[in-house]
Amino acid sequence: MTNTTKSPGSLLAILALLSAIAPFAIDMYLPAFPQMMTDLDTSATSVQLTLTTFMLGLAVGQLVIGPLSDQFGRRRPLLLGTVVCLAASALCALAPTIEWLIALRFVQGFSGAAGVVLARAIITDIARGVQAAKMFSLMMTVGGIAPVLAPLVGSGVIHGFGWRGVFWVLAGLNLLMIIGVILLVKESLPPERRSAGGLKVLVSNAGQVLRNRHYLGFTLTFAFSMTAMFAYIAASPFVLQNIIGLGTTSYSLVFAAIALGLTITSVLSARVVSRVGPIRLTFIGVGTLLAGSAGLLLVITLGDTPAIPTLVLLFVTISALGLILGNATALATAQVTKYAGTGSAMLGALQFTLAAVASPLVGVAGEQSAVPMAVTMVVASSIAALLLGTMTRGASMQPAEDGPEAH
Repeated sequence: MTNTTKSPGSLLAILALLSAIAPFAIDMYLPAFPQMMTDLDTSATSVQLTLTTFMLGLAVGQLVIGPLSDQFGRRRPLLLGTVVCLAASALCALAPTIEWLIALRFVQGFSGAAGVVLARAIITDIARGVQAAKMFSLMMTVGGIAPVLAPLVGSGVIHGFGWRGVFWVLAGLNLLMIIGVILLVKESLPPERRSAGGLKVLVSNAGQVLRNRHYLGFTLTFAFSMTAMFAYIAASPFVLQNIIGLGTTSYSLVFAAIALGLTITSVLSARVVSRVGPIRLTFIGVGTLLAGSAGLLLVITLGDTPAIPTLVLLFVTISALGLILGNATALATAQVTKYAGTGSAMLGALQFTLAAVASPLVGVAGEQSAVPMAVTMVVASSIAALLLGTMTRGASMQPAEDGPEAH
């Protein structure tokens, strides 16, 4: 095990902060969507595009940075990406038009991908098996505070400084990340464990990863589960405010409460994974996700989006992800430990590519219907359940080798 920091707790804290750039950069500005439409003289679809391009940037950035880190190590790409993300966040705050903001959000996502993909790769470098599952769940527990705090902080910042203030806060968080990496995170991938250079080797590594059936099964389960979550995230400003009728502050409180459910189940997962096992917990989580999404669709189509049943079912559905995300990540990366950066990159890239597709889908019926959100969540969770049940048979946390065959 490589020594990446003197304190495991400090390591998990900084890795959680690095991986939390996505929820911070998404959830903090969601309450400002209506304000941004007015300030930038644009449409709801254009504002949602700033979310789509950010997630596309996260996807593409992970595909580039993850494999490169297998060649050059984790620390240098991590520092460079976080510095660029700081600059992009500041430029977003200064964006004069919606077109500039859409473009800059892609850059922000691409550079912020370094923290997301390399946080996972570092854990894969230093931990195996159930220990890795615990670390991923604990990291996501710490990182889970971000979706709880982000809308509350964002609401306060928006009231005091407008939507542009959110991006200045994000720039400040990037500065904290840079300081944390410099002080706490050492290199986790020594030169003797790195891949040889060249595009041909990168393509070969990617091929090895993609030919592993169990890796693909857990990765796709993770990605489609996250698609259900992002369908909710993208639609929530309009569903909770325009349809259910919550104000900006009430929306932020409800959003935070639902995110807290995910944090609680992540803590629970970390506590029981040694006894229950990560595979069983993933199955329980996906089953709950599917049942909650189906119930949500039923309530919305039959009851014209009643507030209490809708909010309760959203809480149950999103909370189920706490049993899925850390465990599915650990199970996927355990299949390809030799190519941790590449495996982490493809997991994250697929996650945010599907999320980018889901974001505009939830708005196809305009701002006054929650049906597209519910349909997207049901379809995504159904696919996750199908793939988990068919592609992961015989999988374990300790594969014999990192070859293309299922273990």
